[in-house]
Amino acid sequence: MSDDTHRFEAVYRATYDQITAYAGRRCDSPQDAADVVAETFVIVWRKIEVLPPGAQARLWVYGVARNVLADHRRGALRRQARHRDLDAEMADLYGDLADRSVERNAIAQAFATLPEDDRELLALVAWEGMDRREIAAMLGLSRNAVRIRLHRARRRLSRALEVADVRFTPTDAVVPTGRSL
Repeated sequence: MSDDTHRFEAVYRATYDQITAYAGRRCDSPQDAADVVAETFVIVWRKIEVLPPGAQARLWVYGVARNVLADHRRGALRRQARHRDLDAEMADLYGDLADRSVERNAIAQAFATLPEDDRELLALVAWEGMDRREIAAMLGLSRNAVRIRLHRARRRLSRALEVADVRFTPTDAVVPTGRSL
């Protein structure tokens, strides 16, 4: 083994528990702490030639961990900003008025009472915008079988919505744009 390998192993053994505790106290999850520790020691290995000798090595490794943690936090902030942007975009595209949230919950509960096959068919139409031909190809069924199953699923959903006391007007109908069902 080379001197660098011996030096790295010695520093790793001497500081691993301390760096793990340091990261664990500062990260939101054990997985994040493990990522910070791993990245810290990757950097220590890559920069082994600038690792100070003796007791200063421990402090240098802490400095590396501090920088890795700062990078990790900046990355988390960027991801959170992207999530907020995506949430806002999705709300703009698919959001409803706030006063309809109770109705949405009732619809979601009625939908959840349906058999899995019904939920899948209805979701393929409403959420994925697929027509009967596409659904038939995807599920390996005939278009007629899809038509019949979809009709029955809609009837069961309609009954579940009646039980939940959800009423719709013709303007409330959800039909994917540019599609005929």
